[in-house]
Amino acid sequence: MIGIRHEDKSTWEGRVPLTPADLKNLIAHHGLQFTVQTSQTRAFKDDEFRTAGAAISDNLAECPIIMGVKEIPPEKLEAGRTYVYFSHTIKGQPANMPALRRLLELGCNLIDYERIVDDQNRRLVFFGRYAGLAGMIDTLWALGQRLQHEGITSPFAQVQPAHKYDDLEHFSREIAKVAEPIRSNGIPEQLRPLVCGFAGYGQVSQGAQAIFDQLPVTEVSPADLGHLEPRGDTCYKVVFREEHLAERIDASQPFALQEYYKHPERYRASFFPCARHLTLLVNCIYWEPKYPYLITREQFADLYAPGTQPRLRVVGDITCDIDGSVACTTRSTDPSNPIYVYDPQTGKAVDGVSGHGPVVLAVDFLPCELPIDASRHFSQALLPFVPALGKADFSKPLAQSGLPSELQRATIIWRGELTEPYRYLSEHVR
Repeated sequence: MIGIRHEDKSTWEGRVPLTPADLKNLIAHHGLQFTVQTSQTRAFKDDEFRTAGAAISDNLAECPIIMGVKEIPPEKLEAGRTYVYFSHTIKGQPANMPALRRLLELGCNLIDYERIVDDQNRRLVFFGRYAGLAGMIDTLWALGQRLQHEGITSPFAQVQPAHKYDDLEHFSREIAKVAEPIRSNGIPEQLRPLVCGFAGYGQVSQGAQAIFDQLPVTEVSPADLGHLEPRGDTCYKVVFREEHLAERIDASQPFALQEYYKHPERYRASFFPCARHLTLLVNCIYWEPKYPYLITREQFADLYAPGTQPRLRVVGDITCDIDGSVACTTRSTDPSNPIYVYDPQTGKAVDGVSGHGPVVLAVDFLPCELPIDASRHFSQALLPFVPALGKADFSKPLAQSGLPSELQRATIIWRGELTEPYRYLSEHVR
Protein backbone atom coordinates (compact mmCIF):
# COMPACT_ATOMS: atom_id res chain seq x y z
CA MET A 1 0.00 0.00 0.00
CA ILE A 2 1.39 3.38 -1.06
CA GLY A 3 0.15 6.53 0.65
CA ILE A 4 -0.06 9.99 -0.93
CA ARG A 5 0.16 12.52 1.89
CA HIS A 6 -1.60 15.84 2.25
CA GLU A 7 0.91 18.66 1.79
CA ASP A 8 1.07 20.81 4.91
CA LYS A 9 4.11 23.04 4.50
CA SER A 10 2.05 25.82 2.95
CA THR A 11 -1.59 26.50 2.17
CA TRP A 12 -0.38 27.39 -1.33
CA GLU A 13 0.91 23.88 -1.99
CA GLY A 14 -1.50 22.00 -4.27
CA ARG A 15 0.92 19.73 -6.14
CA VAL A 16 0.91 15.94 -6.05
CA PRO A 17 3.65 13.40 -6.82
CA LEU A 18 1.20 11.26 -8.82
CA THR A 19 -1.88 12.48 -10.67
CA PRO A 20 -5.18 10.56 -10.62
CA ALA A 21 -4.66 9.48 -14.26
CA ASP A 22 -1.22 8.00 -13.56
CA LEU A 23 -2.37 6.45 -10.31
CA LYS A 24 -5.19 4.73 -12.23
CA ASN A 25 -2.61 3.35 -14.66
CA LEU A 26 -0.51 1.94 -11.81
CA ILE A 27 -3.52 0.26 -10.22
CA ALA A 28 -4.75 -1.24 -13.48
CA HIS A 29 -1.45 -2.45 -14.92
CA HIS A 30 0.72 -3.15 -11.87
CA GLY A 31 -1.75 -4.14 -9.18
CA LEU A 32 -0.61 -1.45 -6.77
CA GLN A 33 -2.87 -0.11 -4.06
CA PHE A 34 -3.04 3.51 -2.95
CA THR A 35 -4.46 5.49 -0.07
CA VAL A 36 -4.72 9.24 -0.59
CA GLN A 37 -4.88 11.45 2.47
CA THR A 38 -7.84 13.79 2.16
CA SER A 39 -7.03 17.42 1.31
CA GLN A 40 -8.93 20.64 0.72
CA THR A 41 -5.98 22.43 -0.92
CA ARG A 42 -4.78 19.84 -3.44
CA ALA A 43 -5.16 20.83 -7.11
CA PHE A 44 -6.72 17.42 -7.81
CA LYS A 45 -9.84 16.68 -5.75
CA ASP A 46 -10.36 13.66 -3.51
CA ASP A 47 -13.13 12.42 -5.81
CA GLU A 48 -10.72 12.34 -8.77
CA PHE A 49 -8.43 9.99 -6.83
CA ARG A 50 -11.39 7.95 -5.60
CA THR A 51 -12.63 7.51 -9.18
CA ALA A 52 -9.11 6.43 -10.19
CA GLY A 53 -9.30 3.57 -7.67
CA ALA A 54 -7.59 4.94 -4.56
CA ALA A 55 -8.91 4.79 -1.03
CA ILE A 56 -9.40 8.19 0.63
CA SER A 57 -8.53 8.50 4.32
CA ASP A 58 -7.73 11.08 6.99
CA ASN A 59 -4.48 9.25 7.77
CA LEU A 60 -1.96 6.89 6.19
CA ALA A 61 -1.58 4.53 9.14
CA GLU A 62 -1.80 1.43 6.94
CA CYS A 63 0.78 2.60 4.38
CA PRO A 64 4.41 1.42 4.69
CA ILE A 65 5.39 3.71 1.78
CA ILE A 66 4.45 7.38 1.92
CA MET A 67 4.97 9.76 -0.99
CA GLY A 68 4.73 13.55 -0.91
CA VAL A 69 6.22 16.64 -2.47
CA LYS A 70 7.58 19.04 0.14
CA GLU A 71 9.34 18.55 3.48
CA ILE A 72 7.55 16.62 6.23
CA PRO A 73 7.59 18.02 9.79
CA PRO A 74 9.58 15.79 12.18
CA GLU A 75 6.54 15.24 14.41
CA LYS A 76 4.60 13.77 11.47
CA LEU A 77 7.19 11.04 10.77
CA GLU A 78 6.42 7.48 11.87
CA ALA A 79 8.71 4.55 12.66
CA GLY A 80 9.77 2.09 9.99
CA ARG A 81 8.17 3.88 7.04
CA THR A 82 9.66 4.53 3.62
CA TYR A 83 9.34 8.20 2.77
CA VAL A 84 9.69 9.59 -0.74
CA TYR A 85 9.75 13.38 -1.08
CA PHE A 86 11.99 16.43 -1.52
CA SER A 87 13.80 16.43 1.82
CA HIS A 88 16.20 19.30 1.00
CA THR A 89 18.91 17.76 3.15
CA ILE A 90 21.78 16.90 0.80
CA LYS A 91 23.53 20.24 1.42
CA GLY A 92 23.13 19.75 5.16
CA GLN A 93 20.46 22.47 5.25
CA PRO A 94 20.15 23.32 8.97
CA ALA A 95 16.37 23.78 8.87
CA ASN A 96 15.87 20.18 7.76
CA MET A 97 18.39 18.42 9.98
CA PRO A 98 15.80 17.78 12.76
CA ALA A 99 13.68 15.81 10.26
CA LEU A 100 16.72 13.87 9.04
CA ARG A 101 17.71 13.09 12.62
CA ARG A 102 14.18 11.88 13.36
CA LEU A 103 14.15 9.62 10.30
CA LEU A 104 17.35 8.01 11.56
CA GLU A 105 15.97 7.57 15.07
CA LEU A 106 12.78 5.96 13.76
CA GLY A 107 14.60 3.46 11.54
CA CYS A 108 13.01 4.86 8.37
CA ASN A 109 14.01 4.83 4.71
CA LEU A 110 14.33 8.12 2.83
CA ILE A 111 14.31 8.39 -0.95
CA ASP A 112 14.78 11.91 -2.28
CA TYR A 113 13.46 12.93 -5.71
CA GLU A 114 16.33 15.37 -6.07
CA ARG A 115 18.79 12.48 -6.25
CA ILE A 116 16.95 10.36 -8.82
CA VAL A 117 19.62 10.68 -11.49
CA ASP A 118 20.98 8.69 -14.42
CA ASP A 119 24.50 7.31 -14.82
CA GLN A 120 25.73 10.77 -15.88
CA ASN A 121 24.24 12.35 -12.72
CA ARG A 122 21.47 14.08 -14.67
CA ARG A 123 18.25 14.56 -12.77
CA LEU A 124 15.29 12.55 -14.02
CA VAL A 125 12.41 13.73 -11.83
CA PHE A 126 12.06 17.45 -11.20
CA PHE A 127 9.85 20.53 -11.07
CA GLY A 128 12.64 22.88 -12.18
CA ARG A 129 11.16 23.81 -15.54
CA TYR A 130 7.93 24.83 -13.83
CA ALA A 131 9.82 27.00 -11.35
CA GLY A 132 11.18 28.80 -14.40
CA LEU A 133 7.79 29.06 -16.08
CA ALA A 134 6.02 30.44 -13.01
CA GLY A 135 8.99 32.60 -12.01
CA MET A 136 9.16 34.34 -15.38
CA ILE A 137 5.42 35.03 -15.38
CA ASP A 138 5.74 36.57 -11.91
CA THR A 139 8.81 38.55 -12.98
CA LEU A 140 6.93 40.11 -15.91
CA TRP A 141 4.05 40.91 -13.55
CA ALA A 142 6.51 42.55 -11.12
CA LEU A 143 7.94 44.62 -13.98
CA GLY A 144 4.45 45.84 -14.89
CA GLN A 145 3.77 46.78 -11.26
CA ARG A 146 7.07 48.65 -10.92
CA LEU A 147 6.56 50.58 -14.14
CA GLN A 148 3.06 51.59 -13.07
CA HIS A 149 4.54 52.87 -9.81
CA GLU A 150 7.04 54.92 -11.82
CA GLY A 151 4.21 56.37 -13.93
CA ILE A 152 5.28 54.49 -17.08
CA THR A 153 2.43 53.00 -19.11
CA SER A 154 3.39 49.64 -20.60
CA PRO A 155 1.78 46.45 -21.93
CA PHE A 156 3.26 44.57 -18.95
CA ALA A 157 0.56 46.06 -16.72
CA GLN A 158 -1.76 43.39 -18.17
CA VAL A 159 0.31 40.49 -16.80
CA GLN A 160 -1.03 38.72 -13.70
CA PRO A 161 0.87 36.50 -11.22
CA ALA A 162 1.16 32.89 -12.38
CA HIS A 163 -1.41 31.56 -9.91
CA LYS A 164 -4.08 33.82 -11.43
CA TYR A 165 -4.07 31.80 -14.67
CA ASP A 166 -5.99 28.53 -15.01
CA ASP A 167 -3.01 26.86 -16.70
CA LEU A 168 -0.23 27.58 -19.17
CA GLU A 169 -2.60 27.58 -22.14
CA HIS A 170 -4.59 30.34 -20.44
CA PHE A 171 -1.40 32.33 -19.89
CA SER A 172 -0.32 31.92 -23.52
CA ARG A 173 -3.62 33.35 -24.71
CA GLU A 174 -3.24 36.33 -22.42
CA ILE A 175 0.45 37.06 -23.09
CA ALA A 176 -0.43 37.41 -26.77
CA LYS A 177 -2.31 40.54 -25.72
CA VAL A 178 0.96 41.88 -24.32
CA ALA A 179 3.09 40.87 -27.29
CA GLU A 180 0.92 42.54 -29.92
CA PRO A 181 1.16 46.10 -28.54
CA ILE A 182 4.94 45.69 -28.36
CA ARG A 183 5.04 44.77 -32.05
CA SER A 184 2.64 47.51 -33.14
CA ASN A 185 3.27 50.42 -30.76
CA GLY A 186 6.63 49.59 -29.25
CA ILE A 187 8.05 49.58 -25.74
CA PRO A 188 7.98 52.94 -23.92
CA GLU A 189 11.01 55.03 -24.83
CA GLN A 190 12.21 55.20 -21.23
CA LEU A 191 12.77 51.42 -21.31
CA ARG A 192 14.56 51.09 -24.63
CA PRO A 193 16.37 48.82 -25.06
CA LEU A 194 14.47 46.42 -22.76
CA VAL A 195 16.93 43.65 -21.91
CA CYS A 196 16.26 40.47 -19.94
CA GLY A 197 19.29 38.53 -18.74
CA PHE A 198 19.03 34.85 -17.80
CA ALA A 199 21.76 33.59 -15.49
CA GLY A 200 22.03 29.88 -16.26
CA TYR A 201 20.85 27.65 -19.07
CA GLY A 202 19.43 24.50 -17.44
CA GLN A 203 15.85 23.33 -16.94
CA VAL A 204 14.87 26.32 -14.79
CA SER A 205 16.28 28.80 -17.28
CA GLN A 206 14.72 26.97 -20.22
CA GLY A 207 11.31 27.25 -18.56
CA ALA A 208 11.78 30.95 -17.91
CA GLN A 209 12.97 31.56 -21.47
CA ALA A 210 9.94 29.69 -22.87
CA ILE A 211 7.72 32.33 -21.25
CA PHE A 212 9.82 35.31 -22.32
CA ASP A 213 10.07 33.96 -25.88
CA GLN A 214 6.30 34.43 -26.28
CA LEU A 215 7.07 38.15 -26.58
CA PRO A 216 8.83 39.68 -29.60
CA VAL A 217 12.42 38.73 -28.73
CA THR A 218 15.86 39.21 -30.23
CA GLU A 219 18.63 37.14 -28.66
CA VAL A 220 22.06 38.70 -28.26
CA SER A 221 25.33 37.69 -26.62
CA PRO A 222 26.79 39.24 -23.45
CA ALA A 223 29.41 40.94 -25.61
CA ASP A 224 26.65 42.82 -27.45
CA LEU A 225 25.15 44.45 -24.37
CA GLY A 226 26.93 47.78 -24.66
CA HIS A 227 26.01 48.19 -28.32
CA LEU A 228 22.28 47.43 -28.53
CA GLU A 229 20.01 49.47 -30.77
CA PRO A 230 17.25 51.10 -28.66
CA ARG A 231 14.45 49.41 -30.58
CA GLY A 232 10.88 49.50 -29.32
CA ASP A 233 9.46 46.60 -31.34
CA THR A 234 11.48 43.89 -29.62
CA CYS A 235 12.75 42.74 -26.24
CA TYR A 236 16.36 41.63 -26.03
CA LYS A 237 17.32 38.34 -24.41
CA VAL A 238 20.79 37.34 -23.24
CA VAL A 239 21.78 34.04 -21.62
CA PHE A 240 24.78 33.96 -19.31
CA ARG A 241 26.85 30.80 -18.95
CA GLU A 242 29.56 30.14 -16.38
CA GLU A 243 32.25 31.80 -18.48
CA HIS A 244 30.19 35.02 -18.46
CA LEU A 245 29.80 34.99 -14.68
CA ALA A 246 33.39 34.41 -13.55
CA GLU A 247 36.94 34.78 -14.80
CA ARG A 248 40.32 33.31 -13.92
CA ILE A 249 42.16 35.31 -11.26
CA ASP A 250 45.30 34.48 -13.21
CA ALA A 251 44.32 36.26 -16.41
CA SER A 252 47.00 34.44 -18.38
CA GLN A 253 44.93 31.26 -18.09
CA PRO A 254 41.64 30.70 -19.98
CA PHE A 255 38.33 29.85 -18.34
CA ALA A 256 38.00 26.07 -17.87
CA LEU A 257 34.57 24.80 -16.85
CA GLN A 258 35.59 21.67 -14.95
CA GLU A 259 38.34 23.54 -13.13
CA TYR A 260 35.78 26.20 -12.17
CA TYR A 261 33.59 23.52 -10.57
CA LYS A 262 36.48 21.81 -8.81
CA HIS A 263 38.53 24.87 -7.86
CA PRO A 264 36.26 27.93 -7.72
CA GLU A 265 38.83 29.63 -5.49
CA ARG A 266 40.87 30.20 -8.64
CA TYR A 267 38.10 32.38 -10.07
CA ARG A 268 36.50 35.74 -9.32
CA ALA A 269 33.16 37.26 -10.28
CA SER A 270 32.97 39.11 -13.59
CA PHE A 271 29.23 39.54 -14.12
CA PHE A 272 28.57 42.96 -12.57
CA PRO A 273 29.42 45.15 -15.62
CA CYS A 274 26.72 43.27 -17.57
CA ALA A 275 24.11 44.03 -14.89
CA ARG A 276 24.26 47.73 -15.74
CA HIS A 277 22.66 46.99 -19.12
CA LEU A 278 19.79 44.80 -17.90
CA THR A 279 16.16 45.71 -17.29
CA LEU A 280 15.41 42.29 -15.81
CA LEU A 281 17.74 39.74 -14.25
CA VAL A 282 16.33 36.23 -13.97
CA ASN A 283 18.58 34.12 -11.75
CA CYS A 284 18.46 30.39 -12.53
CA ILE A 285 21.89 29.12 -11.48
CA TYR A 286 22.83 26.44 -8.98
CA TRP A 287 24.96 28.19 -6.38
CA GLU A 288 26.96 27.37 -3.26
CA PRO A 289 29.02 29.79 -1.14
CA LYS A 290 32.24 28.47 -2.65
CA TYR A 291 31.32 30.09 -5.98
CA PRO A 292 31.59 33.83 -6.73
CA TYR A 293 28.56 36.06 -6.29
CA LEU A 294 26.75 37.43 -9.34
CA ILE A 295 26.13 40.76 -7.60
CA THR A 296 27.31 41.59 -4.08
CA ARG A 297 25.68 44.02 -1.65
CA GLU A 298 28.48 46.51 -2.31
CA GLN A 299 27.84 46.31 -6.05
CA PHE A 300 24.11 46.86 -5.56
CA ALA A 301 24.95 49.93 -3.48
CA ASP A 302 27.15 51.19 -6.32
CA LEU A 303 24.51 50.48 -8.96
CA TYR A 304 21.78 52.26 -6.99
CA ALA A 305 23.84 55.15 -5.71
CA PRO A 306 21.71 58.09 -4.49
CA GLY A 307 20.44 60.23 -7.36
CA THR A 308 20.83 57.53 -10.01
CA GLN A 309 18.17 55.67 -12.02
CA PRO A 310 19.64 52.31 -13.04
CA ARG A 311 18.11 50.32 -15.87
CA LEU A 312 17.66 47.25 -13.65
CA ARG A 313 14.05 47.21 -12.41
CA VAL A 314 13.44 43.62 -11.31
CA VAL A 315 15.49 40.65 -10.09
CA GLY A 316 13.53 37.44 -10.52
CA ASP A 317 15.53 35.20 -8.21
CA ILE A 318 14.08 31.82 -9.12
CA THR A 319 16.88 29.99 -7.30
CA CYS A 320 15.95 31.92 -4.13
CA ASP A 321 19.18 31.35 -2.22
CA ILE A 322 18.97 33.67 0.79
CA ASP A 323 22.08 35.90 0.90
CA GLY A 324 23.17 33.89 -2.11
CA SER A 325 24.40 34.63 -5.60
CA VAL A 326 22.36 37.84 -5.86
CA ALA A 327 22.77 39.54 -2.51
CA CYS A 328 19.48 41.45 -2.79
CA THR A 329 17.62 38.25 -1.84
CA THR A 330 17.52 38.74 1.91
CA ARG A 331 14.42 36.61 2.55
CA SER A 332 11.99 34.37 0.72
CA THR A 333 8.36 35.18 -0.04
CA ASP A 334 5.16 33.37 -0.98
CA PRO A 335 2.56 34.01 -3.71
CA SER A 336 0.34 36.07 -1.40
CA ASN A 337 3.08 38.72 -1.06
CA PRO A 338 5.74 37.76 -3.60
CA ILE A 339 7.90 40.87 -4.04
CA TYR A 340 9.81 43.48 -2.11
CA VAL A 341 12.21 46.31 -2.88
CA TYR A 342 15.76 45.86 -1.62
CA ASP A 343 17.34 49.11 -0.47
CA PRO A 344 21.09 48.77 -1.17
CA GLN A 345 21.96 51.71 1.08
CA THR A 346 20.36 50.22 4.20
CA GLY A 347 20.16 46.53 3.35
CA LYS A 348 16.46 46.52 4.24
CA ALA A 349 13.67 44.92 2.23
CA VAL A 350 10.27 46.62 2.04
CA ASP A 351 7.21 44.84 0.64
CA GLY A 352 5.82 46.11 -2.66
CA VAL A 353 7.37 48.08 -5.53
CA SER A 354 8.24 51.42 -3.92
CA GLY A 355 11.82 52.41 -3.12
CA HIS A 356 15.22 53.08 -4.64
CA GLY A 357 16.42 49.58 -5.38
CA PRO A 358 15.50 46.50 -7.39
CA VAL A 359 12.16 44.79 -7.03
CA VAL A 360 12.99 41.25 -5.88
CA LEU A 361 10.83 38.22 -6.62
CA ALA A 362 11.84 35.51 -4.14
CA VAL A 363 9.06 32.91 -3.97
CA ASP A 364 10.78 29.70 -2.84
CA PHE A 365 8.20 27.20 -4.17
CA LEU A 366 7.21 28.68 -7.51
CA PRO A 367 5.89 25.49 -9.18
CA CYS A 368 2.97 25.53 -6.73
CA GLU A 369 1.60 28.46 -8.74
CA LEU A 370 1.06 26.08 -11.69
CA PRO A 371 0.00 23.01 -9.68
CA ILE A 372 -1.88 21.06 -12.35
CA ASP A 373 0.65 21.51 -15.17
CA ALA A 374 3.60 20.94 -12.82
CA SER A 375 2.07 17.82 -11.23
CA ARG A 376 1.29 16.23 -14.60
CA HIS A 377 4.84 16.75 -15.79
CA PHE A 378 6.36 15.47 -12.55
CA SER A 379 4.03 12.46 -12.31
CA GLN A 380 4.89 11.32 -15.81
CA ALA A 381 8.60 11.47 -15.01
CA LEU A 382 8.13 9.57 -11.73
CA LEU A 383 5.72 6.97 -13.13
CA PRO A 384 8.33 4.45 -14.44
CA PHE A 385 9.89 4.09 -10.97
CA VAL A 386 6.73 3.51 -8.94
CA PRO A 387 6.06 -0.19 -9.76
CA ALA A 388 9.50 -1.20 -8.46
CA LEU A 389 9.04 1.04 -5.42
CA GLY A 390 5.72 -0.63 -4.61
CA LYS A 391 7.17 -4.14 -4.88
CA ALA A 392 10.55 -3.56 -3.21
CA ASP A 393 11.66 -5.67 -0.24
CA PHE A 394 12.66 -3.17 2.45
CA SER A 395 13.78 -5.91 4.82
CA LYS A 396 16.86 -6.69 2.70
CA PRO A 397 20.06 -4.74 2.13
CA LEU A 398 19.56 -1.87 -0.30
CA ALA A 399 21.45 -3.58 -3.12
CA GLN A 400 19.13 -6.60 -2.87
CA SER A 401 15.88 -4.69 -2.35
CA GLY A 402 14.71 -4.77 -5.95
CA LEU A 403 14.87 -1.00 -6.28
CA PRO A 404 16.32 0.14 -9.62
CA SER A 405 19.71 1.82 -9.60
CA GLU A 406 18.13 5.27 -9.97
CA LEU A 407 16.17 4.85 -6.74
CA GLN A 408 19.10 3.27 -4.95
CA ARG A 409 21.20 6.34 -5.78
CA ALA A 410 18.39 8.50 -4.38
CA THR A 411 18.22 6.60 -1.07
CA ILE A 412 19.69 8.81 1.66
CA ILE A 413 18.63 6.61 4.60
CA TRP A 414 18.13 2.83 4.55
CA ARG A 415 16.71 1.11 7.59
CA GLY A 416 17.74 3.94 9.88
CA GLU A 417 21.31 4.37 8.58
CA LEU A 418 22.79 6.91 6.19
CA THR A 419 23.83 5.18 2.97
CA GLU A 420 27.44 5.38 1.83
CA PRO A 421 27.12 8.38 -0.55
CA TYR A 422 25.43 10.41 2.19
CA ARG A 423 27.53 9.55 5.23
CA TYR A 424 28.90 13.08 5.19
CA LEU A 425 25.52 14.22 6.52
CA SER A 426 26.27 12.64 9.90
CA GLU A 427 28.29 15.75 10.80
CA HIS A 428 25.35 18.01 9.95
CA VAL A 429 22.91 15.82 11.87
CA ARG A 430 25.05 16.07 15.01
